[in-house]
Formats: sequence, structure tokens, C-alpha cells
Amino acid sequence: MVGTKGRKVLVLIVMVALLAGSLVYLRIWRTERMYLDDLRGEIVVGGLKRTYIAHFPPNFSEDEHLPLLIVLHGGGGTGFDMERLTRGGLNTLAESERFIVVYPDGIERHWNDGRNLSRYRAQRENIDDVAFISALINLFVRTYGVNGSRVYVTGMSNGGLMTYRLACEVPERLAAVAVVGVSMSENLYGNCSSRVPLPILITLGTDDPIVPWNGGELRFGPVELGRVVSIEKTVEYWAVRNGCTVMHEREYLPDADPEDGTRVWVERYSNCSDGADVVLYGVEGGGHTWPGGYQYLPQSIIGKTNRDIDANEVIWKFLSSHSSDG
Repeated sequence: MVGTKGRKVLVLIVMVALLAGSLVYLRIWRTERMYLDDLRGEIVVGGLKRTYIAHFPPNFSEDEHLPLLIVLHGGGGTGFDMERLTRGGLNTLAESERFIVVYPDGIERHWNDGRNLSRYRAQRENIDDVAFISALINLFVRTYGVNGSRVYVTGMSNGGLMTYRLACEVPERLAAVAVVGVSMSENLYGNCSSRVPLPILITLGTDDPIVPWNGGELRFGPVELGRVVSIEKTVEYWAVRNGCTVMHEREYLPDADPEDGTRVWVERYSNCSDGADVVLYGVEGGGHTWPGGYQYLPQSIIGKTNRDIDANEVIWKFLSSHSSDG
């Protein structure tokens, strides 16, 4: 069942404590109302009511067969939090570039990304989030005429780990993916058996205090959250899987905001099977953040947010250049 467009004024929402070990973000925002033209919806999958927010471009018609972008929040967050983290930038792009963007909610604010952590219900009970996202794709293809060959997923942190899992388990449903703020978990790295080429863009800060650039234990304060492989191994996995034969020299982008204490460089892998290129955006000095997004916690906790690039624009430019039908 799909809800109606939200117009109600919401009260001040304050999360006063971090659930130990969330991969992570808090929200302390005064929210006056939902974004205009947002739609709240729900769908039952595996006997559980699952919820989401969708944003449509103006004068939407299902006859357009628009692309679909699914955006997965970080641990401790919600779909609405993800809208806010991106400063509504993906909504703005959806309106100008004409695609549908959907922000699903994980069970109790977390995704079952395959780390098998007992502290989170989604992982403890092995909630089938792959089935949930697959059902969402089916719903939007069937009900809103989405172009099934132009379905994309992006995610931050816990949502990024979930994006990797989707890319491993249902790559045939996706045209391309983008991950922010995390490398692959050791569990997934060792068990991702798919060899279907899939274009992927990865963004990670070198000074992320939660996700170690060179691999190891994920940590939020003293809490251990499972292990990841290095970003080097992550990119190598995708370059090999996608059959890429050309690695381009690292390119530094203009330091548009010298005051942010960060600098972005790009490594690209090309001449890949089915055009499934692999791109890494490294943010020197960057933290556990969304470039161009909201600094949702102090730098002392999550590190610095890069202001040289807008991750929303970078991600959509990459994703939208790919289609699963070639």
C-alpha cells in the first residue's frame, strides 16, 4: 500500500543517544516538513512491513519509463535521514534529470549487510533485505513504469555495505552502483561468487575514523563492528571481476575549497567487460562523510567533509551513463 504525499509539519526530532556501534549517523535537525512531492509508502516482504520515501520529478508520467535510484542510509539512520544527509541534492537532481529516487528504511535503522553482527536485529534475525530491495524494484517497475534496465543503487556506510551485497547477489537487477564511506566487508569479500560485470563507483576518506583505509576492524569509539578489507583489495576485486585491463594514472581534482582540509583524487579502470568501469574517489583527509553533504556530527567524531565535489552530482553522472541493456 502506498501512502499519500506528506505535508504535515513535523516536530523537532532529536536523537539524544547513539545506539552502541551504529555505523553511523545521528540526526539533530529541526525538520519543518517532508520535502515537497515526497511520497511515503510501505510494502510487506517476508511478513514484515517495510517502509520507504519516494521522490518523483514534476509532472511525472509512468509512460516516461524513468530510471530508478535507490539510496540506502547508514546504520542508525532512516531514509529521511539520508535525504537530509545529501541536503536534498538527489531530489533536486531527480527533478532536473527526471528520475525517481527512493529512500528505504532498514529494520530498526540497520541493514543486513552480511557482517552477521548479533547486536542488530536486521543481522541477528537474518532479515532478507535483498528480497526487500528486489521487491521495491518490482513495485516501481510494475506500478510506476520504471525502466528496468536503468535501476541504480547507492549507499553510505552500512548502506554502502548493503549496496555491495546487492551487487554480489542480484547484479542482474542493477545497471550500476555507487558506494560511499566503506570498503567491502571480509565476509562478503570472501563469499561474493558472482562474476557478472557491474559498473561501480566507490568514494572513501583516507582519514575515516570508523572505516580503516587499509582494512581491519570497523570501530565507533570502543565498539567493534566487524572487519573490512582494504580499499585497495576492494577496488582490485571489482577491476578483476569486471575484466578491466587499463588503469589510468591518479588524477587530482581542483581544490575548490582549500579551507575544508581535504583533497580529492580519482583512479579509473577502463576497457572493462560490458563497459563496466570501476572508479575510486579518494578523499585525502576526508572522514566518514558524504562529500558536499551535511556535517552530521563534529569532526572530532566522524572527520572532515569534503567541499570540493558534490557526491550527489558525481554519483548520478556515473550511474546514469550506464544501462543494463547496453
